Amino acid sequence: MTDQERNILSKVPAATAGFWIVKILATTLGEVGGNLVSMNMGLGYLAATLILASIFIALAATQILARRFRPSLYWLTIVASTTAGTTLADFTTRSLGIGYTGGSILLLALVIASLITWRLALGKLSADKIADRRTELFYWITITFSQTLGTALGDWFADTAGLGYWGSALVISAILLVILVLHWRRAVDGVLLFWAAFVLTRPLGAVLGNFLDKPDHGGLALNRPVIVTVLAGLMIVVLIVMPQKAGHHQTSQL
Repeated sequence: MTDQERNILSKVPAATAGFWIVKILATTLGEVGGNLVSMNMGLGYLAATLILASIFIALAATQILARRFRPSLYWLTIVASTTAGTTLADFTTRSLGIGYTGGSILLLALVIASLITWRLALGKLSADKIADRRTELFYWITITFSQTLGTALGDWFADTAGLGYWGSALVISAILLVILVLHWRRAVDGVLLFWAAFVLTRPLGAVLGNFLDKPDHGGLALNRPVIVTVLAGLMIVVLIVMPQKAGHHQTSQL
């Protein structure tokens, strides 16, 4: 090895178009899957959260301990995080009685606190350049809070703001388009834009999932197990058609 910079493979996929397509499918699946466990199975929000959070923690630990990027493991962990985030957000906003506004503010504060702590502890934030375990731990903590925030925020757009599912989807999509333009123009730091998009694709998936599986606000009230199966199949198809690879970044030789 020399003192020159070397290429290091990230433990997470590069943020390509395929990544964002699968992310939206995963968050939609997680919303419906969380409703399936808490409502259809009759477990309630707290019991469902404990079960789903245990699965997520086990997968996240496996992901962190893995020596290289494995697409199937990564996306299973993402689905687990968004499913657990759905029931946790519902427990926070409904069972604790703080409402969608209070829940969204609380969870947004947790996301911001996670990013600030990450920056202070490691000296920098990362997006798809995650190559060591300390960085990856902060990555998954931030994802957990962002996935939970997304459900609360999606409910806030649809119910509190009165936009309904399609109105919410249009507003969130418009904000994501602004983020994309800022990315193209390099007007804002790319890492901050990544996390803004990562957070906002979650409420987009939440309102799309609620549109598919709930009867209110013009929802289709489709069968939840069927929706979960179809979305999982679509994720697999996209991953095959648009295979994802670990991102690369440069680091100084130690």
